Amino acid sequence: MLSISTLIAVLLYSTAGFLQWQIMRGDRKQSRSINQFLGLAGLVAHTAAIFLVLHQPGGINLSLFSVGSLISWLVAGLVLLSSLRQSIDNLFIAVFPMAAMTVLATWVAGVGDGKAYDAGLILHILLSILAYSIFTIATIQAILLSRQVSALKHHHTRGLVSSLPPLQTMERLLFEMLWTGLTLLTAALITGFIFFEDLFAQHLVHKTVLSLIAWGLYAILLFGRNSFGWRINAAIRWTITSFVILAIGFFGSKAVMEWFI
Repeated sequence: MLSISTLIAVLLYSTAGFLQWQIMRGDRKQSRSINQFLGLAGLVAHTAAIFLVLHQPGGINLSLFSVGSLISWLVAGLVLLSSLRQSIDNLFIAVFPMAAMTVLATWVAGVGDGKAYDAGLILHILLSILAYSIFTIATIQAILLSRQVSALKHHHTRGLVSSLPPLQTMERLLFEMLWTGLTLLTAALITGFIFFEDLFAQHLVHKTVLSLIAWGLYAILLFGRNSFGWRINAAIRWTITSFVILAIGFFGSKAVMEWFI
């Protein structure tokens, strides 16, 4: 079942991403509902795969690859849901291939052992994964926004720019995502301090410090937006930098723990 659901998810995600890329380039015209349907079907298959990977006899499998697959599943689901009310279909170009690669990598790496977690730690983990997922979407949005600004600056009005919402809408969506992500990251850090006996223990200190640095950078960006009117260029730089730091803390620490310790 894991192999079948994984391969179906990869096929559907890849097809939806490729078709969206053709639409963006102007090579194909089709109803947006087709890609939404393919993405949703891929998400259903991904759901089955991630369920089989996470639930193990010993508890929940939160290995590096399974967490990556879970985050990409959540990102794909959030983008699909948001696409019903916002014209953000071009996010499919990055989100669906990412989901396909992570679900495939998890299958290739093999299913890890499960571990039992208490309710408080599960809450902290879920909030962390939600925050990371939102920031992942925000970073993709920032990259698209950067491409859009560059294209408009050079008076390129076809291809990507013609298929994106107006610049003001893209900017507003980015800051909405950042506020949501920061709220979730704040809650994740608070629950971490509450439910971990020592969040600065040797095996958690790098993740904690880098997460706090990323939180500070996101907070400064949003403060600058509200107080000084920081706009697109600042948002793009700060969003990408903050995400890189958060990713190093989130995945880098987990990789070191699993592979080198």
